[in-house]
Amino acid sequence: MTEDRSPSVSENPEGTADGEEDEPIKSRKNGLHGEISEELAASMRSGWADTELHGLQPVAQAPYAAERRAKLSAAFPGERLIVPAGNLRTRSNDTEYAFRAASEYVHLTGNQTEDAILVGEPVEGGHEFALYLLPRSDRENGEFWLSGQGELWVGRRNSLTESSRLYGLPTRDVRKAAEELAAVTVPTRLVRGYDAGLEAALAAQLDADKDDELKVFLSTQRLVKDAWEIGEMRAACNATVNGFTDVVRELGQAVATSERWIEGTFWRRARVEGNDVGYGTIAAAGPHATTLHWVRNDGDVRPGELLLLDAGVETHTLYTADVTRTLPINGAFTPLQRKIYDAVYDAQEAGIAAVRPGGKFRDFHNAAQRVLAERLLEWGLIDSSVYDVEKVLELDLQRRWTLHGTGHMLGLDVHDCAHARREEYVDAVLEPGVVLTVEPGLYFQADDLTVPEEYRGIGVRIEDDILVTADGNENLSAALPRQADEVEAWMASLNG
Repeated sequence: MTEDRSPSVSENPEGTADGEEDEPIKSRKNGLHGEISEELAASMRSGWADTELHGLQPVAQAPYAAERRAKLSAAFPGERLIVPAGNLRTRSNDTEYAFRAASEYVHLTGNQTEDAILVGEPVEGGHEFALYLLPRSDRENGEFWLSGQGELWVGRRNSLTESSRLYGLPTRDVRKAAEELAAVTVPTRLVRGYDAGLEAALAAQLDADKDDELKVFLSTQRLVKDAWEIGEMRAACNATVNGFTDVVRELGQAVATSERWIEGTFWRRARVEGNDVGYGTIAAAGPHATTLHWVRNDGDVRPGELLLLDAGVETHTLYTADVTRTLPINGAFTPLQRKIYDAVYDAQEAGIAAVRPGGKFRDFHNAAQRVLAERLLEWGLIDSSVYDVEKVLELDLQRRWTLHGTGHMLGLDVHDCAHARREEYVDAVLEPGVVLTVEPGLYFQADDLTVPEEYRGIGVRIEDDILVTADGNENLSAALPRQADEVEAWMASLNG
């Protein structure tokens, strides 16, 4: 990584194009260059082509984002609404963590740039929305080549005019946002947690409870996906299928290396298709499969054991899949592995069947847990002379081995809509456009003395992404085999 950055432009007498004083561009403490000569400064200011982009068309989600903003406006008349994208976070010295814009902001704009802010000013009949964005880096004061966030360091960003055309909104310089917004006192709601500087500047105008209500509304708004979002979810699932396929093809190499090969293989597929991963890939082989969020991925991959792979591609528009398959590493289940796998498969089948419009969100969880409780009783792991299935479920005794809920909402976040009110999420009735996961599992810890030794260290989870339709549901990740015989045949076809 290139590590030299030049001294502060403030050492130059040059001003900005409009004569305003810029913030000094900080120098690297141990940089190799000294003061910038007048000749170099003059050279860097001139001789550059005009690269303004013309004829831009709005991004595909622009009309959908406009509809979402209209619903937001109707919910909070007479109040200023502020939704920040978030800021870069320093990883160390002059390197930053990869930036991911706030889901609330992306949902309402389609834009993904850092330091951006959506502002809705109250007017008669609704709101006038505008985007506050960073303009292109300044060539007059040298920002474009001296600043660590300048164009020659991190790449070109859109001009304010270009952004206005892309997102269908007026645009303003975000460097003036805090001052402009603080200067006018008006009832204001702001989505907290993404821009500490803006929160501090507007502290006198903010109310924590009202801000929380805004966050809850925006989370709830994402529960039902529109047609464009459903298309993105399909794309995410299709790309995820490709990633799982690559992993199966390369399992032999993973056996010779580690779980990291599996993680890297899935990530490579996401990236070559122009995407990313929606969360840390869980590539859990052998006993690691009993750890729900095993993301260290540093263990051995051994034939005869199972691989639990929980992974999802996030599209370039930030919609993510979330899929899990548990695979026999050598291509064939042992009898005990198959028995446990089939129990989880049957539970998932019962759960998926319960996903339908008019049904309750909890129905699929309850249906899947009932199947697993019945199997645990049948296998003698829960004493059937003491408990029947109703009592097991009442006491949640199956949770020693099932551990987690059977699914969650999915969309811009892997656990989407998490701030929605309980009555609009886990206690709600499903309707078309909802996308959720169904993912039962059984996990027998390596040190669990309540189960026979041969069970210990086996973990199985099967997860698919389910769209509620007008007449039932659609499994968006159905292209990946689930039934045990189909899994073995699929693996054989890819490694034959």
